[in-house]
Amino acid sequence: MKTIETSRLILRDLTLNDALKVEEYASDYDVAKTTLNIPHPYPDGGAREFIASILEAERNGKIAIFAITRKEDNSLIGLINITGTNANRRAEIGYWIGKPFWGKGYGTEAAKAVIKYGFEELNHNRIYALAFTDNPGSWRIMEKSGMKHEGILRQHAMRDGRLVDLTYYAILREEYMGEGAAI
Repeated sequence: MKTIETSRLILRDLTLNDALKVEEYASDYDVAKTTLNIPHPYPDGGAREFIASILEAERNGKIAIFAITRKEDNSLIGLINITGTNANRRAEIGYWIGKPFWGKGYGTEAAKAVIKYGFEELNHNRIYALAFTDNPGSWRIMEKSGMKHEGILRQHAMRDGRLVDLTYYAILREEYMGEGAAI
């Protein structure tokens, strides 16, 4: 069982008991449109299937996923994951926060904690993240987490039947170690 504690959050194992909250937040179009993988409309019961498949991937060592919960009331507010094999010592983080919790710094707090986990527990050398270029909330999380902008991947993905540009951010182990307490 993996748990990461921050000043306001507990990042804990995702379970099937989280399905109702995951489905509630993922069903919000404003959340779904910020991701490549959340369908809209979100299918009824889709969260249980998603959680079952992601937990299987985690058992196979392909991903580490955390439920983001607030310490004050233990409520689930989003998800964050880190994926990547250590063959190249790099990993990608991905996250979403339920809309009622946007703009409160929870995404940044969770991202910093998972970056630390990636460097200190998983021994990665490089951690990166991508976001739609029209999603400043996500790339601000990356910037506040110590990541540096590396470029735009033009027409790199499809979302809702259209090609979209992704902005690419990363942080290296040496930068993380140099920033120390800032992360």
